[in-house]
Amino acid sequence: MNRPEWDVRETDLLEFDPSENQQVYDVDLLSAGLPRVKATATVNRSRGSEQELELLKATILLVHGVQPRALLIENVPDLVTKDAYEPIRDDIRSELDHLGYGHMWFVVNAADYGVPQHRLQGVLVALKEDALDAFHVPPRLPDPPVTVGAALRESMATRGWRQADEWAARANRIAPTLVGGSWERGGADLGPRGSKNAWARMGVDGGSVADLPPAIDFHWDPTLGRAGMVQITVDQAAHLQGFPADWRFAGRKTARYRQVAEASPPPVARAIGHAIADALNAG
Repeated sequence: MNRPEWDVRETDLLEFDPSENQQVYDVDLLSAGLPRVKATATVNRSRGSEQELELLKATILLVHGVQPRALLIENVPDLVTKDAYEPIRDDIRSELDHLGYGHMWFVVNAADYGVPQHRLQGVLVALKEDALDAFHVPPRLPDPPVTVGAALRESMATRGWRQADEWAARANRIAPTLVGGSWERGGADLGPRGSKNAWARMGVDGGSVADLPPAIDFHWDPTLGRAGMVQITVDQAAHLQGFPADWRFAGRKTARYRQVAEASPPPVARAIGHAIADALNAG
């Protein structure tokens, strides 16, 4: 919908065959935002975990057929930092070494790249041969991210809500990790109890997502509980993820919110993408 000229496929990654899609050969970048991988110790207890691990392995196997100049995988930070994931990292290391790729694991926080949200991401970057020597983790921006209140104050006031300034002063911190709307959780909300509590401290009801910003006569009083709290909209959630205002999401509210909540913030992708491009251009 946003890139109608792109060749977009909806297909099973496990069934994708590069030999039948030879236009992917030798691309500059193979990038994957995969379902969240669980530690090896949990795989035997969960079919879902096994499927997530299969998708990660399938992505590494695609490197055999595609031979990209660079590989980028984004996943949970634990994949980078926790000992329980060491067997997975070892398997990936062995495959990439065999294929002649140097690689690097690191963790980034979206808040360090201008996103008004604490959001940790585990990242793998691999480049052919010695190109990794020219790759550098993108530096943090010097300015702190804006607060939730500053980011959303204007949109909260679009229908004339009189308490937008008062609310913005209360929401004077960055957002917790924007989650929720997963298939397991059902409808759109802002995540588990800890996330909802963090939103409540900013006077936001995290139990649902609004269709519209508050009306002119909405009475905001967090002491009344959920009934006295404001809700954010899908468009506002997208703004907290760093999406440009003209980016469109398809479907009804819950479907659109899932697309937002499960996304990688575009400013983080931009920073890592430029770092990879700089490394490739240096070669």
